[in-house]
Amino acid sequence: MFAKGPSHSTALGPGCAGPPLANPQNFGQAGPGAHEHGSHQPSCGAAPFAVDASMLRSAGSQPHKHTQSPYVTGSSVLGITYAGGVMLASDTLASYGSTKRYKSVQRLVKVNETTVLGAGGEISDLQYILNMLDDLSTEDYCADDGQSLSSQELYSYLSRVMYNRRNKMDPLWNSLLIAGLESGKPFLGSVNMIGVAFSDDHLATGFGSHLARPLFRKKHRPDMSEEEATALIREALEVCYYRDKQSINKFQIAKVTTAGGVSISDAFALPTKWEYQAFVDPTRDAVGVW
Repeated sequence: MFAKGPSHSTALGPGCAGPPLANPQNFGQAGPGAHEHGSHQPSCGAAPFAVDASMLRSAGSQPHKHTQSPYVTGSSVLGITYAGGVMLASDTLASYGSTKRYKSVQRLVKVNETTVLGAGGEISDLQYILNMLDDLSTEDYCADDGQSLSSQELYSYLSRVMYNRRNKMDPLWNSLLIAGLESGKPFLGSVNMIGVAFSDDHLATGFGSHLARPLFRKKHRPDMSEEEATALIREALEVCYYRDKQSINKFQIAKVTTAGGVSISDAFALPTKWEYQAFVDPTRDAVGVW
């Protein structure tokens, strides 16, 4: 009664799309070739669904490609050292493109009793990195010798991992901050997606490297107290929130101290003020506006 319709792709076989599915005369009747496929034969008489691998990878098709751009990403991570410890901060947003999709993603992670990791960039790649670090922690535990990887050892390890993946043209799309204590002194290191690594008294990733680090250069002191460090990093978070559209007002702060080890705060919001004239009328002085 009805002609068999083609499927959307020749790689999926002849299929049975459209009107034949609505033909009541064909239900329960085995069509041609039913003996070849047994009970998997569609009741409308069409050939069964199958993917032909040779059609997917024909001679003229493109080779498999690695992901060339991230999909679900986190924004800035900020880090500073102070007398007796080191501090990281970030928001909890994971954006799907420009959409603020996931708003409770923790991007500050405790690695061991002396080290915390902060990451921006692709969240799935961050999960892959955390799985590798978890394997290292498991090896340390199984060795049962009372030793664990130090902050600087983890920093060196991650720099090699990122550089290795970069050389394979399949980078992990992350910018990492590694914070911890090294021989009782605060350590803060940065590793980016191509393996460039360096350490400093204050660091930031993403937009934070442009927005927060000028504040850090102006106000940071190596001998500042924990209260002063907290006030400075909250000020930097506020600046980033006002100016980075890929940020939300929901933050966490992680600390590593000689006295208390690693601690990560609950999520909190900062007080904001949107009555500034530049926020009320942002296009007032823009070029081409009248």
